[in-house]
Amino acid sequence: MDTTQTMTEGSPSIETLMSRALVDLNKDDRFLAHLPADSIRIEGQGHYRLAKIYYDKADFEKAEEYFVKALACTDMPQDAFAIFKIHGFLIRIYSESLNEKDANKYIQLSAELLDQIVATLPSLNAEYFYNAAVVNTYKGEFAEANKNFHQAYRKAQTENEPELMAKSLYAMATNACQMKNFQDALLHLGQLNELLNILKKGYLKGSMHLLWGNALRELGSYAESLPHYDLAMKLLHSKRCWNMHHYVLLNKGITLKKMGEFSKALILFGIAQNSLDEEYFKRLQQLLLMEVEDVNDSSVDLYLDRHNRVIHEKALGVIDFKHRFVLLEILFLLAQTPGTYYNKEDLAKMIWKDEYNPLIHDKLIYTSISRLRKLIEPKGIKRQYILRGKDGYTFNPRVNARFHKENEVVKQKNIGNIEISSPV
Repeated sequence: MDTTQTMTEGSPSIETLMSRALVDLNKDDRFLAHLPADSIRIEGQGHYRLAKIYYDKADFEKAEEYFVKALACTDMPQDAFAIFKIHGFLIRIYSESLNEKDANKYIQLSAELLDQIVATLPSLNAEYFYNAAVVNTYKGEFAEANKNFHQAYRKAQTENEPELMAKSLYAMATNACQMKNFQDALLHLGQLNELLNILKKGYLKGSMHLLWGNALRELGSYAESLPHYDLAMKLLHSKRCWNMHHYVLLNKGITLKKMGEFSKALILFGIAQNSLDEEYFKRLQQLLLMEVEDVNDSSVDLYLDRHNRVIHEKALGVIDFKHRFVLLEILFLLAQTPGTYYNKEDLAKMIWKDEYNPLIHDKLIYTSISRLRKLIEPKGIKRQYILRGKDGYTFNPRVNARFHKENEVVKQKNIGNIEISSPV
């Protein structure tokens, strides 16, 4: 029996309802756009939408399942960009779960797909350049990615694609951070913020504020970065997006740590640790463990962060050494080997890279040590950190000093050079 015959007079047909559903779904995702509304494609739409919901809710097991099902409903060449998006989500899931094998599999498939697209497109559009830049990013080709993201942005302007313009601006900011061009990142984020005031994309705006906070932190603007993490959390909560929740806590905690607010940082790290899915958020778990280990000692007298050129003294707080290179080098030399004495000859050779000359170095050494003591020794307290003996200067071995483990954190790079927060 034809099901359309059971419908009342004037009711829309099944075909019309399916078409409406497809159009409604395409408003947000543009997945399988401009294609016939057959049952396979409707099924693919459903799988894709379910996958995105699970992804946003941080249920990566279910998200992976439905992204793979959606992928099975696609067809080349018309679904090429939809396939790119699904690959992107899967790569992010596998990167976060430290599943390098499957992440690299989809990175390779994306690179191959890019080559196939060139042969089918009448002209290279904004979406092509955006995905080309994404593939560059997967491979660590950041300079080439930067060129393609800029080209995608220009093309999106010409093609009147504001959402793709927004994604390109975010990607340009992320790329700038990867290349340590944090001022450029802030410029792109400012442009993106203006655009998102029109587009009202809550998830992307939440991601934007997370990245904004990170960029400001890298520039040493710790206090300025904190409101951005709060805005990110507020926006993501309003959209019921939980997959970035823990990363906001992590990054706000890192900022507080750099400000010397160790107790507050540990609270945020603890909240993140106690609420994450350890099976799928393995990378995040490792980052949190390293951060906790880095600061989890209430008896620390001095916390030394060479990478950011700051010291935290438990009574004085944060001490900035950005323009005190020689003093920082002296402090690290002594603090790394407490109890070992360094005489004037040692200091001249190891700090100033010169043979000791009393006419040059005596006053220089005395003045530098004196300035260093004034910076790190609390007033009214007997000399606590840098001691002088008959054999030279040493760092007090009774002091509990901790060094920031920057090198270990850097090693935890994400597979494919992408973050959960980056748009697909």
